[in-house]
Amino acid sequence: MRICGVELKGNEAIICLMSLSDGLVDLPDCRVRRLTLVDVNSREQLAEFKFAFTKLMEDYKVEKVVIRQRPTKGKFAGSANGFKMEAAIQLIDTVEVETLSATEIKELLNYNPIPIPFSSTGLKAFQESAFTTAFASISRKK
Repeated sequence: MRICGVELKGNEAIICLMSLSDGLVDLPDCRVRRLTLVDVNSREQLAEFKFAFTKLMEDYKVEKVVIRQRPTKGKFAGSANGFKMEAAIQLIDTVEVETLSATEIKELLNYNPIPIPFSSTGLKAFQESAFTTAFASISRKK
């Protein structure tokens, strides 16, 4: 199973691809680390973002997208831009899309900790939240 962990920050969707095969987790190479929505007020730009994200998921044969959920209120609330991007991703009908809250991710990682330090993954530092989101989802017992 191949999944894509997503963290939405500002007008960017930061991604991390991960696959699980025979109990082994793999981090396949990906041509992009983030997708940017240039003009959040433009319908055309939103459609382009959705098309680019959909094409990326099809090219890498991703079966599931897991989005790190952001609070809707308070100091750490997500922006309107992030919620627009989340809606565009959730409307993609070729992949299963789910959201995981920070609490769920923490519980899953306490039960099934990441076996290697993040610095050993070869990913960029800004991808850490997307990585932990993907790992929490992929390690969940079905």
